[in-house]
Amino acid sequence: MLTYSHRTRHPRAPKRTDAGFTLVELMIALAIVGILAAVASPAYTGSVRKGRRADAADGAAAVLQAQERWRANNATYSAAMASINVSSTSANGYYTMALSGNTATAYTLTFTPVAGKGQTNDTGCTAMTVAVASGSPTYAPSTCWSR
Repeated sequence: MLTYSHRTRHPRAPKRTDAGFTLVELMIALAIVGILAAVASPAYTGSVRKGRRADAADGAAAVLQAQERWRANNATYSAAMASINVSSTSANGYYTMALSGNTATAYTLTFTPVAGKGQTNDTGCTAMTVAVASGSPTYAPSTCWSR
């Protein structure tokens, strides 16, 4: 008959395996995820804001076309958004649009971010303009307009 000492494992005893993670391993993983999130979040929100600027570009295109239609029938460009049948808010509602400086050959279209929509934190692009002189638009600041 075989005898076993207290130091040897019985042949039919289940093998002990270490399953799961230790608390230290979980804390390290959590710290790594936190660091990655802290780095990725500002980059993500910056990309979202940049993508929302397309709303201003779409609004500018609509106003430019409407102004040219208006100018074909009138002596000057229109000074009011309502008269050219364009809303004073961009299509997705991120910007308000306003006309100023209208003459027979020029006008300025200004975009202002709507409060509470996130674009007010778009550094360097909170006041965007399109100045049209003799039918040729100039976009400012140029870095805000992806064309």
